[in-house]
Amino acid sequence: MNGPLIVLAGLPGVGKSTLATRLGAELAAPVLPVDPIERVLAERGVFGDQAGLISYGSVAALAEVQLGLGLPVIVDAVNPVASTRGLWHDLADRTGVPLRVIEVCCADEAEHRRRVERRHAEAPAGQVATWEQTRVVRAEYEPYIGPRLVVDTSIDADPLPGVLAYLR
Repeated sequence: MNGPLIVLAGLPGVGKSTLATRLGAELAAPVLPVDPIERVLAERGVFGDQAGLISYGSVAALAEVQLGLGLPVIVDAVNPVASTRGLWHDLADRTGVPLRVIEVCCADEAEHRRRVERRHAEAPAGQVATWEQTRVVRAEYEPYIGPRLVVDTSIDADPLPGVLAYLR
């Protein structure tokens, strides 16, 4: 069986990219993050909904190529609304691979804020979300409906073994 298509979702700063990187190394799978595409578009003056559509569509197109090669693929994106999530369901159906969704959260709000503020302080201007921007995304984040594994990175335990068990 080819795939799976593994989609990590959750607010900025919860640990999606860290988990995606570790998972990619463990599975020898390409990790396709949306953030770098959004940064390139912002550098060229493309923002908002148009940037989101282009970024998510680009990652989906790249994922389809990798899935066509028989590789598992890891998508690293906020996936805040049903329309972006539907993209991955459609891709999995079209390519005949299983879809595995991992929703990453940080239930400890103070810890989440520390992570976001630390990332923001360490990154070049405009590269990562501020705490205020993260709060806006959280307010617009639609509840995830459907099968998924929820990983709370505020818990002091390595999530990778549980994620690998979920993927088996």
